[in-house]
Amino acid sequence: MRIALSQITTGPIPERNLGLLREQTLRAAESGARIVVFPEAAMACFGTRLAPLAEPLDGPWATEVRRIAADSGIVVVAGMFTPAPGGKVTNTLLATGPGVEAAYDKIHLYDAFGFAESDTVAPGAKVVTIDVDGERIGLATCYDVRFPELFRAHADAGAVLTLLPASWGAGPGKREQWDLLIRARALDATLWLAAVDQADPAASGGPEASKAPTGIGCSAVVGPDGTVRRQLDAGPGLLVADVDIDEVDTVRRAVPVLANRRL
Repeated sequence: MRIALSQITTGPIPERNLGLLREQTLRAAESGARIVVFPEAAMACFGTRLAPLAEPLDGPWATEVRRIAADSGIVVVAGMFTPAPGGKVTNTLLATGPGVEAAYDKIHLYDAFGFAESDTVAPGAKVVTIDVDGERIGLATCYDVRFPELFRAHADAGAVLTLLPASWGAGPGKREQWDLLIRARALDATLWLAAVDQADPAASGGPEASKAPTGIGCSAVVGPDGTVRRQLDAGPGLLVADVDIDEVDTVRRAVPVLANRRL
């Protein structure tokens, strides 16, 4: 399966970000990708007041993403914000395209390193997978990567690949943690992991990163053996990679950690 990871820097205006999504989706389709994955907060970057921008899944922003997917003929996965009770929003991944229509609400909220996502965001509670070309794929978001149980739940549901859109917070040691965690989660669940981060704003010609988690780049495709197969640097880019689904069975036979679990 060919997939594309679109490492972009989104701004605070959802309509302008749709232009980036359309351009990148068309490029991904031209490359032969079956899926294009955009970062968390593709609708609007963190550091923006999210509640006034949040829209339901049948609102104009999501509707336009569906149109982009239909026009390109591939599946689009992109982070957006949907309304939640109490004036909060839900950090949602929209997955849409030929034969696919699903949404995943981020379960683990980023209340760490001095940032409190839960002040404005309500947590999700449901593990979500999608099927593309007969293959099952799990959905996760950013801080979820610190919780191996979710990725094992994807594997238990039959997933051979997990998509991880992110808007990773910058700071000392955070690049090293990103690399370590995405490799560990692929190996924990012995599945492919496609981790797509927001590009570093400074590398995109914007202002230096603020306290808000606005991305460091370094999107990657990791094999089920935990090795990084392809990775971008900090700036914007489109990573196109072929995922060998059969390799999942090979690795699981060699390292049957899922079958050997006792807890």
